[in-house]
Amino acid sequence: MSRRDVVPDIHLKSKLRATLASVVVGIFLLTLKFAAWALTGSAAVLSDAAESVINVAASIFAYASVRIAAEPPDEDHPYGHGKIEYFSAGFEGGLIVLAAIAILVTGVKGLAAPAELQSLGLGTMLTAIAAAVNGLLGVWLIRVGRRSNSVAIEADGQHLLTDVVTSVGVVVGLIIVKVTGWLIVDPILAILLGLNILFAGWRLLRKSASRLMDAADEDQLDEIVDTLITHRKPGDLQPHQLRSRRQGDRLHVDFHIFMPRWWDLTEVHTRVDEIEDALAASLGSTLEAIIHVDPCRPSHCSLCAVTDCPVREAPQSGVEPWARETIASSGPHPDFDH
Repeated sequence: MSRRDVVPDIHLKSKLRATLASVVVGIFLLTLKFAAWALTGSAAVLSDAAESVINVAASIFAYASVRIAAEPPDEDHPYGHGKIEYFSAGFEGGLIVLAAIAILVTGVKGLAAPAELQSLGLGTMLTAIAAAVNGLLGVWLIRVGRRSNSVAIEADGQHLLTDVVTSVGVVVGLIIVKVTGWLIVDPILAILLGLNILFAGWRLLRKSASRLMDAADEDQLDEIVDTLITHRKPGDLQPHQLRSRRQGDRLHVDFHIFMPRWWDLTEVHTRVDEIEDALAASLGSTLEAIIHVDPCRPSHCSLCAVTDCPVREAPQSGVEPWARETIASSGPHPDFDH
């Protein structure tokens, strides 16, 4: 197994900075939204403020998880601590679902007795400001999360964008109430927003569970296959049984590949190092790769581009086709399985 580290320290600093900013800004917006609720008495505004409580709690958990995930592998955790970020995302998803249920209960109660709303102008303005700040912060967090392969930070950003949708809906609802005087709009809006938040939390829980169970990442596999094809050299034959899994910023990749059976151990080791370097440079992660080398078979000769092969049994008649379907298959390509 070989390990290739690519700028992990830069990613760690940006991740910690992003999560800390999320906590600080979240507390400010929480104060702003509860002020808007105190002014208006709106169930929809209370729903928005309640979601901000979840935002702050989730951001604190995300900050802690990023710090833990950055710890190097040890005897008890030989694959590192990166999966804590998936727990963080799942925790946030669970909190979102709980907040959604509370919002739905408030909205249903409001249908029976819609509350009289006050100071709608100022309350609307405060909610709109909070939505704008949340939108900017959410977009930034998603960019940082994707660049640094942090599921926790990306989940935090996605949650904030969901919060923006909630806030925009609240602003629209308050304007409608102010213009028409229809108080029933407020609890109806709270119910609609609660349903939107509920689905967002469910999506986050599902994604977290998928990562914790090491579900195949199709985009990640495509990127690995593209890298292998781009850096392919004569002597690289029929890669197969490709698997990958991510734990925070650490990417684990393993696959089998055939190489000329007459190469000595030094040549094989050199070529494996070259492949690992190419993967690390392309994937931009802390890469841990296990490449199992199999000796080539006579069935490879017709598609092998090695020119000075001393054991060739057939002339080259073409180039071996490489595709995602065969490289990520569970065994050698059937055309060569003999």
